[in-house]
Amino acid sequence: MTTKIYFQFEEEESDLPLGQTLSGRKRLFSKELRCMMYGFGDDQNPYTESVDLLEDLVIEFITEMTHKAMEIGRTGRVQVEDIVFLVRKDARKYARVKDLLTMNEELKKARKAFDEVKYVGT
Repeated sequence: MTTKIYFQFEEEESDLPLGQTLSGRKRLFSKELRCMMYGFGDDQNPYTESVDLLEDLVIEFITEMTHKAMEIGRTGRVQVEDIVFLVRKDARKYARVKDLLTMNEELKKARKAFDEVKYVGT
């Protein structure tokens, strides 16, 4: 995996709107990444540069996986099975995907059961 890092010194980050980067792209995951970094032992308020770098890596990973999934599956569509296929050789990612899919199914069943009880009770 190749990581591209660009340095721009023309404008200060403090001059930018909240949540924007020097490249102009809005930060999508900074709040979640800060919490995750803290959970994994970083400072409660990690450096913005560290969070931005991690977000760039996350966006790059998601983009690459999406492009690969679009190539192997139905043209122009990304399906869950395509992602499972792509991570099948990485034991940790595969196990995590399976756990998340199982939990998603359990949550759907629980919501459905809750909705049924709610409608029967009224």
